[in-house]
Amino acid sequence: MVSQLCGLLEWKMILNSYDLNRKGLCVFVFFTFVFAALSAQTTEVGFLEKGNIELYPIGFYELPKDDVKLQEMADAGINIVHAHSREDLNRLEAAGILGIMPLPWHKGATEDLRAKVETVADHPALAVWEGPDEIIWNFTAASMLYRKAGVHKVPRAWWKQTPEAVAYAEEKAQTIIPNIHASIDMIRSIDKAKHPFWINEALHSDAYYVRQYLDVVDITGCDIYPVKKDSRHVERMGPATDRWNQVGKGKPVWMVLQAFAWSELGDYYGVKETAYPTFAESRFMAYDVIVHGAKGILYWGSHYLKSDEFRQSIYALTSELAELQPFLVQPDVKNIHVTVMESGDEEKLDSVRCIVRRSGRDWLVIVINENDQWHMDVEISGLKKLNGKCLELLYENEARTVSDGNFMTRLAPYQVKVYATSREFETNRREGRDFIQ
Repeated sequence: MVSQLCGLLEWKMILNSYDLNRKGLCVFVFFTFVFAALSAQTTEVGFLEKGNIELYPIGFYELPKDDVKLQEMADAGINIVHAHSREDLNRLEAAGILGIMPLPWHKGATEDLRAKVETVADHPALAVWEGPDEIIWNFTAASMLYRKAGVHKVPRAWWKQTPEAVAYAEEKAQTIIPNIHASIDMIRSIDKAKHPFWINEALHSDAYYVRQYLDVVDITGCDIYPVKKDSRHVERMGPATDRWNQVGKGKPVWMVLQAFAWSELGDYYGVKETAYPTFAESRFMAYDVIVHGAKGILYWGSHYLKSDEFRQSIYALTSELAELQPFLVQPDVKNIHVTVMESGDEEKLDSVRCIVRRSGRDWLVIVINENDQWHMDVEISGLKKLNGKCLELLYENEARTVSDGNFMTRLAPYQVKVYATSREFETNRREGRDFIQ
């Protein structure tokens, strides 16, 4: 909207450069443009539209075969799920959920692709077209190129930039990238509703090749699953989101998070001990990507799940996020500052982050500690518009009143604190919030 109004001011200057006899025309044209700008669709690509409501994507790859379980997803605040047919979309529509339609763009603009698109393009539950998962990773750095396909002659050949790995990637790219372009061109020619296009990549998918299809997709992002038995690096989430904001050159980023234990994926990965993220870890991962600018969150791997307790912990989290929908689709309030009043490692002190959002008369403040140290004196400032207001710490017995534009708090290692001007933004769902394992 800012850019639109700036454009209007430029038009006003141009029109006013004419003589005064044209003043009436200038005024008429200027306010015609103002009306058009204010009436224009302002939904940001990356968010979802359902009726006249803008939604932050909270999604699952899994589509349950049982409608009761699908409705359980909907009741937990999940608003978008993978679908593979018109029948799937019918089920999603009945549950009040939107659909993502994955398609094999890497195969090109085939007649099979055309037929599939024509079958579902007009469905009211369809929200997003998705391309082949981790497509760049799969012809550059995927371990299966060595372990299974025998394409790479040594482990980690891509990271060593061996000649055969480089040559193989370039050969594949010469076919796959043009096919992606051709597929999207064809889909756009069929899809009158102009649904957005998304490709999910691996965390370290090669930016050189991603950039070769980036201009024809609308949403980018990656998957990252950091929790194993002896390796629980949840602090990787923020930097992963930052990387894809950079790779994507500002395009909306959707992050795909962990809804499984690595031991459930079979022998291929060699992980024997079962380790699920705790509720606190799942909560940290979700809020950390939000704080770093992710425009959507999806969960992968739940179709492998053997633990209903862990599933309920994810549903507890998605239910929590769903209650914050009015804030999640709003921009960050600017000029918010975080000060950690301690001496010590500057990198550690800089790891406390905060975003502030406003929806109508209500406010949301998310504070997150991205490291393993306690911080006892954390000041959040830049809140003059909140002076005198009480901020309730959701799901905990704490409140802070803003004074002189700031308030103080304390943070445990990897802790998330979500403050709001009302407890009405808490979910009633409590099952799963105490999940450890």
